[in-house]
Amino acid sequence: MCGIVGYIGNNSAKEVLLNGLERLEYRGYDSAGIYLLNQDGQFGQLYKEQGRIAALNDKVNAAETTNMGIGHTRWATHGVPSVSNAHPHQSASGRFTLVHNGVIENYQELKADYLADVDLQSETDTEVVVNVIEHFAQTENLDGKEAFKKALAVVEGSYAFALIDNQTPDRLYAAKNKSPLLIGHGEDFNTIVSDAMASIDITNQYIEIHDGEMVTLTNDEVVIENRDGQEISRDPYTAALDANDLGKGTYPYYMLKEIDEQPAAIRRIIQEYQDDQGQLTIDSEIIAAMQASDRIYIIGAGTSMHAGLVGQALFEQLNGIPVEVHVASEFAYNMPLLTEKPFFIFLSQSGETADSRQVLVQVNELGYDSLTITNVKGSTLSREASYTLLLHVGPEIAVASTKAYTGQIAVMAVLADVLANAQGRKLDFDMETELSLVANAMETVVDDKDHLHEIATQIFTDVRNAFYIGRGLDYYVSCEAALKLKEISYIQTEGFAGGELKHGTISLIEDGTPVLAVISQKDTAAHTRGNLEETRARGANTVVITMEGMERQDDQIVIPAVHSLLAPLVTVVPTQLLAYYASLDRDLDVDKPRNLAKAVTVE
Repeated sequence: MCGIVGYIGNNSAKEVLLNGLERLEYRGYDSAGIYLLNQDGQFGQLYKEQGRIAALNDKVNAAETTNMGIGHTRWATHGVPSVSNAHPHQSASGRFTLVHNGVIENYQELKADYLADVDLQSETDTEVVVNVIEHFAQTENLDGKEAFKKALAVVEGSYAFALIDNQTPDRLYAAKNKSPLLIGHGEDFNTIVSDAMASIDITNQYIEIHDGEMVTLTNDEVVIENRDGQEISRDPYTAALDANDLGKGTYPYYMLKEIDEQPAAIRRIIQEYQDDQGQLTIDSEIIAAMQASDRIYIIGAGTSMHAGLVGQALFEQLNGIPVEVHVASEFAYNMPLLTEKPFFIFLSQSGETADSRQVLVQVNELGYDSLTITNVKGSTLSREASYTLLLHVGPEIAVASTKAYTGQIAVMAVLADVLANAQGRKLDFDMETELSLVANAMETVVDDKDHLHEIATQIFTDVRNAFYIGRGLDYYVSCEAALKLKEISYIQTEGFAGGELKHGTISLIEDGTPVLAVISQKDTAAHTRGNLEETRARGANTVVITMEGMERQDDQIVIPAVHSLLAPLVTVVPTQLLAYYASLDRDLDVDKPRNLAKAVTVE
């Protein structure tokens, strides 16, 4: 979602901020802005623009060189996308300048209690907060830091704040609650960022900020305080990111690059979870905690929830443990009855998903063990869960997740395999070998791009609706395939269990309606083919995605055979490419679809 970059140091803040905001474009945004301040506090420059950062860059080119500033990419919550609603926001006198991620729940009450005489220039909750800070500074004769602390005490909701006070141009202030925020530490400079990617080109040393903490940054000092004003010492960690990995290279879009990276990502997961003898291994404490549980609850949102459905099949079939999969936003406020010894698995590419974090807060309060499977070391869900397993798939920039989805499934497959061994359950296949075959099969699929582009052009040109169908694991893939297509091509697409078509949905089939069937499970293949024939009889334009050994003469997409439990890792790949080409053919922005954000950091 929204992105924050702040800088104080000896170099040009303008370049650092603009570069950082460009690196955060993948998160989704509708406007952007920066504020620059020189060291004597007398020369402040505010630049804001609706639309892409390229437009902001044109404005900022003429800016004076300064050594301090804050920047922001906004995704609209309070107020429509506009220059006036774009961040940074300033207090009425211009003394304070604030950027903010999150949602302030009591901003209307704050406005009524403290700002009755202030003429606000935007519709945002952020402008309310920056004026509340100024109110306390003026009415109680407080310095900027104390006014900020006083405002934090009355603000309710989620926030990541970065604040500049013109009267202290040698300091940058920050605070967080629920929304992600990190300190980037370098030699003679410090940054404040919502995502390590924003400043990974200048430092790989980051310091976590926890909820309820306030930070004061100077060129060479970091001071972290809790709500009681007690200073906290926390060592930096090294971010496992490579600035070179963040570029598209020769690819036109990140999404295509990330689809192509999936075979290598699967192989990397195998390597990362091997011991010295080449056996798959997982932290023994995680395995012991899972063995002690009587049910696994998998929590996710969107693509991660779809990965969780595949994980459910892996754990139940390989480990014999009951598993429930829940949408995080529903579970948080409608928690079902839990068993006596539940174990929670949280799936999140970013590790910052607000809905999942709300569930984790409740799980921690109840004292249950939890595991986060994420792509981002040091993320909020990783820090706050009992245990973490990393995806090791490298940065994922495109909004539409691809390699994180397959990475989540692969890590769960490794986890289920190691757990089965610990239980003394003898599997009839070798997981490492089968995952290697999956990687090979993925390579075959991604090498078939021209054929898949041709199919996408044939079936998706000028259509408004489409359907994916399947049964069992194929149904779960159908749900993910439908999500991919709808989110980047804007074709209204649904994934259905094949048997459900006759219970209402088949009434939507018209001449030319694309219906794609995923068929990788032998025990349900004939049923799914029958369902597909029913749609073809009503004019559907049908496509079959199946595996070698199960194909028929007219099947359009045939992938190399892999173990049936791991088939979702491969059957999903052609659907990712079909979505990519459908979006490309419509001349849309593949990496940054409208209204969507990469990391959903507010509920």
